[in-house]
Order: sequence, then C-alpha cells, then structure tokens
Amino acid sequence: MSRDFWLSCGHHLLDRDSCGRLLVTDDFLKAYFARPELLPPEGACAAELELRRGLLVSPRRAVSATQIASIVDIDARDNWQLVLQWRDHLLRHATLEEAYLDIACRGRRFPHLFIQQLVQVILRNILDECADAFVLRAAELFFRSQKLISLNGSWVSADEETYAELGSQPASPLNALLGLSSGAEMDVLNDGNAEGYWARSDRFDLGLDLSAGRRGLAALGEVLVKWIRHLLALEVTVRPLTEVREVALTWYVGLDAEATRLGDALWAGESLDEPAKRRLVGLYQMNIAQPTDLDDKLEPTPIYLILAMSQEMTLFFKPQNLVTGLPLRQLEAVR
Repeated sequence: MSRDFWLSCGHHLLDRDSCGRLLVTDDFLKAYFARPELLPPEGACAAELELRRGLLVSPRRAVSATQIASIVDIDARDNWQLVLQWRDHLLRHATLEEAYLDIACRGRRFPHLFIQQLVQVILRNILDECADAFVLRAAELFFRSQKLISLNGSWVSADEETYAELGSQPASPLNALLGLSSGAEMDVLNDGNAEGYWARSDRFDLGLDLSAGRRGLAALGEVLVKWIRHLLALEVTVRPLTEVREVALTWYVGLDAEATRLGDALWAGESLDEPAKRRLVGLYQMNIAQPTDLDDKLEPTPIYLILAMSQEMTLFFKPQNLVTGLPLRQLEAVR
C-alpha cells in the first residue's frame, strides 16, 4: 500500500483520466482562491469581497475585465488578475500535464510559484506508488531551489528556503558542522532515517548527498526517466557518470542555467577550469529506446544531461528543459 506525501500540493483534490493524467476539479481551483494572498483585508471593497465569494462558490465562473477593474486596491487587483489568468490557462487544457507542456514549449509567463506547484503536483502523480525516499527527495529538486553544502568532501543538497530559515535561528553543533548558524536540525537522508521521510515530506528539511557515485544522483536519474516517460511518452535510460573527460557532447541538455553555460563551453571545445569543474554537480548519459523518435538529422548517439550549481552554490533545476531540449522528431505531438 502506497503512503501519502507532499500533502500540501493538493493532489488529493484532483481527478485522473484513463491514462493517469490529472484533471482539474472545482475543489482544486477553490484552493487557489482560498490562498492567504487573496484573503481580503479588513476594509476591502465590496467588489473584491463579492468576487472572492462568487469564485469560492463557482470557481469556473466567467469574470469580466470590468469586475477586476472595479477592485479599489491596486495590489489586490493585480493578484486577482494573475490568479484568474492562471485558472483560465489550466481550464484551456484537458489535463494539468497538457497545461504544463504548453508553458514549457511556448514559453508562457506565469509566476514561478504557480509553475513550481504545477510541477510538484504532476510529480506527486507520477511517483504515487514510489516507496523509495531517495527518489522522492531527489524529485524535490524539480520544484524547490537548493543550496549546495560541502560536507566532509561530499556535496549535500539542502532546500534553499529551509536553509535560510535555519540560518536565522540560534546555532547548534550539527548545523555548525554544516556551516549553518542555526539551532534546528538538518538531517541528511540515509538508510537510517529514510523511513521517516513520508511523515516530514512537507517540511523539506532533509539534505540529499549529490556526490558523484552516491545514491542521490542515481535517484535523480530515476526521476528523470519517469518524468520523460509520463510527459513525452518516451522510453529512455539514464545513467549517471562520474567523469566528464572523453564525453562527446553530440547533444546535451543543461538542467539549469549554469549547466547550460558549462555545456555551451564544452560544446565549443573549451576546457573547464577548476572553479567550473567544481560547479558541475551531475552528468548523465541518456539513451532513447526507439531511435526513430529522434530528429531525422541526428544519429542515435547518447544525449548528455548536465546539472550544475551557481557561483553562489545554489541550484535551480529547470524541468522544462527536458521537454524543449531533447532532439525529438515530433515535439509538436506533445504540445
């Protein structure tokens, strides 16, 4: 029996179609309108109060530009306009997966918070039966920015928001060892505490060892396979590599902005200096099971996936690059 996790993403409010993709429900939409950012303050105008009341009753109801313009508070007006644009985008598509693919392929602009929540709930659906805490923690990289911490020769990935919160609390010996000025504990996921992941999954307070050859990078590779299979109906194998030497970058995908920059340098035949090499967190070799899925102009050679951290030792994963960056024959088919 599968165990629940990431309860805050609202997956329990959604339905699924016959292919296992997510269908928008009224309850899921109502969760957006009930967000604290949209809670009218004391003294809010009648137009704002009426709009919120109406949407909580009938979340798909049409809202005119005149109704939005009648809200007196400028910030509230902007917030409602944004959330209604987001609602309308979700409703224009048959599934949440299609709504995400449209954003990725067409570069549509929405608040990062909304897109990250969408990625999370799609992953929650993909990983519904997953019993491996390492895979679930690795999947957090898709929708939560990370801070990389050097610990005893290893790279530990910590949730950036949690890291910042820990840094504002009194110091403790463990966090002093991690280089954090915090009194709250930050455990690194291991076999001993993995069973507790499900109970604390919404706290995002477990570190993940992303050192070469360790379990964290292998777990992330599993998530990459599942994400591509679910969104693109494409079977691939993904294998983590420990060395960048002698890798022929016939095709590569940067999984974040820094990785794309490093990949561009390697593509151009440049050598990476030591600081650049230290920013390289992970390198994967990906093979597509059916070479006929590849663009006609390409030979069936491996595709390399690159993961890197910034100079500030942060990592902001871009899962959309796995949609737009692959050399597929018919990318239009997934849009």
